[in-house]
Amino acid sequence: MVRRALSLSAYLAYARSASTPGAPPEWPDRPTGPLVWGFAEDPERGRALASLATRLVSQRPEVSVWLSGRVPDRPGITTTPLPRDLSGDDLRSIRRLCPDVALWAGQSLRPGLLAALSDAGSHMIALDLQDAPFPAEAPRWLPDPSAATLALFDSLYTNGAAASRRIRRLGIEGERVHDATPFLDTEAPLDCPDGLHEEIAALVAGRPIWLAARLRAEEASDILYAHRQASRLAHRMLLILSPADAEAAKGIARILRSEQMRVCDWETGDMPDENTQVLLAGGPDELGLWYRLAPLAFLGGSLVTGSGGEDPFEAAALGAAILYGPNVGAHLSAYSRLVSAGAARIVRDADSLGTAVSHLIAPDQAATMAHAGWDVISSSAQLVDRVLAEVCDVLDDRGLA
Repeated sequence: MVRRALSLSAYLAYARSASTPGAPPEWPDRPTGPLVWGFAEDPERGRALASLATRLVSQRPEVSVWLSGRVPDRPGITTTPLPRDLSGDDLRSIRRLCPDVALWAGQSLRPGLLAALSDAGSHMIALDLQDAPFPAEAPRWLPDPSAATLALFDSLYTNGAAASRRIRRLGIEGERVHDATPFLDTEAPLDCPDGLHEEIAALVAGRPIWLAARLRAEEASDILYAHRQASRLAHRMLLILSPADAEAAKGIARILRSEQMRVCDWETGDMPDENTQVLLAGGPDELGLWYRLAPLAFLGGSLVTGSGGEDPFEAAALGAAILYGPNVGAHLSAYSRLVSAGAARIVRDADSLGTAVSHLIAPDQAATMAHAGWDVISSSAQLVDRVLAEVCDVLDDRGLA
């Protein structure tokens, strides 16, 4: 333990003397009320942290939340630059800001920054710690400060038992380490008018239905080919096409006209009947309805390069079994988690998509995948509830409510 403490002391001595080129980042003035500051290492954790922050502000309007790192803009949340770890000026500034609670969502550590937050009296919570090394910005000639840095946290939420064991082996007291789940975006599911859902569900009752959501025009031909292949085994199958945007809708409509299929154009007021093969939906604003109708969903932007795919948790939160193409680099970790749980399956082309639809359109198959996806989403929602409760308890104990 002494060696680890010395490792952090050596790092801090180096950080205080370091001089980072460029002007220091500018932060807003500290609010007079309680302040929660959070950092997210990557976009997936950033979305999850922003959703948690939004819930916190809605529950406790007197709390100000600042977020740094790879976080999206959200109403009521202030985005701030990340303090530099090897800059004495930045570390002194973060001590003066003195956040009441600090949330750290990431595997990489910044020992100087985290030590400054601890010195300032912040209650520190680590999220989504994995069974993997904890890299830190330490010169190689310094001893590794990771274990001593982790010891600064008041609570450490891991993504499973293996990660918890790793942290405990580093000497962190067991009561501070919590076996949890991956930290995922748990925004409220997309909305849908109840009356409309009941009306459309009655019209298509008994028919196998699948959805192509946020579809690009370049993917439409492959989707229609796969639908024809799958319809050979289920001739009453209905495909719902939901374009990614207005431009995609125009291109998809042109392709549908050339395919000579029986199409219901939702935007012109058409309603599906027994002869409808394809329902051409409107834009993403109505996806809450279509996800609820279709037990199986292919997520667009994944058969073409350039877009990086779409967030799969949107579909999983509404009970859809998920199919996707190989081009999902922007959401790779999210898809990987759903695949590991059995909630999503990759397809490579139109042929493999048609085969997958034929197999998974069976109610039992789709239901098994959908249940696995819901388990992933609901377990993360429970984690967010635990963290929010801890943050609120800390603020109450400090008389900041």
